[in-house]
Amino acid sequence: MNPRGRWRDNIVVERFWWSLKHKDVYLRDYTTVPDLEAGVEAYLHRYNTWRPHQALGGLTPQMAYEGKRANVA
Repeated sequence: MNPRGRWRDNIVVERFWWSLKHKDVYLRDYTTVPDLEAGVEAYLHRYNTWRPHQALGGLTPQMAYEGKRANVA
């Protein structure tokens, strides 16, 4: 694998983990592993199906994956 450009690929992953930690894990302070797993699963569901992303033109990742268009009023 060519090492050029890899830092750019890592930015997306680092931003996602930062948002997961700061917007969910640190705020909820999970005490058990099953609670953490359920919380992360719920966050991923919200992240992919509910929260629109500016980089996707206002679409959720689920809508972009399915090829749908944003509701423009």
